[in-house]
Amino acid sequence: MTRDNARQDVDEALVDRGLRGLGVRRAPAGLEARVFDELARRAALPWWRRSFAHWPPTPRAALLLACAGLAPLAWRAGACAAAFLNDGVRRAAVPLALVRDILRTAIDAQSSLRLFDGIVPPTWMVGILVITGILYVVLIALTAIAYRTLYLNT
Repeated sequence: MTRDNARQDVDEALVDRGLRGLGVRRAPAGLEARVFDELARRAALPWWRRSFAHWPPTPRAALLLACAGLAPLAWRAGACAAAFLNDGVRRAAVPLALVRDILRTAIDAQSSLRLFDGIVPPTWMVGILVITGILYVVLIALTAIAYRTLYLNT
């Protein structure tokens, strides 16, 4: 450990000698002027535009008291928001129950179709499904025609 410290001391001394040998350099005139202008601009700002650490004690205390006074209100607002979100989650559960019921109906329909498996030939089942699909397409087409006739021509 002491060997590492001694090596570090030697390195520090070497760097220190090298930096001292460089001499002092002045900043470019343009940079120096811009820095001083920015410092003057910041010093001219009103207290409320500066950082909180530079505010006078009275406004700082007033802000802290206002924040402390508003904390219970914020707490209550958070509780109300949580209750609202909880109610929204309950409302969202209704469509999920609907999806569950639809899936149960589909499963029941599948089990009902299995009853016909040995009774009705597969060709007839395909025919029934095709005819049902055609009837749905006709229903949609008639609805579109009725809509165009009744609503768009008025």
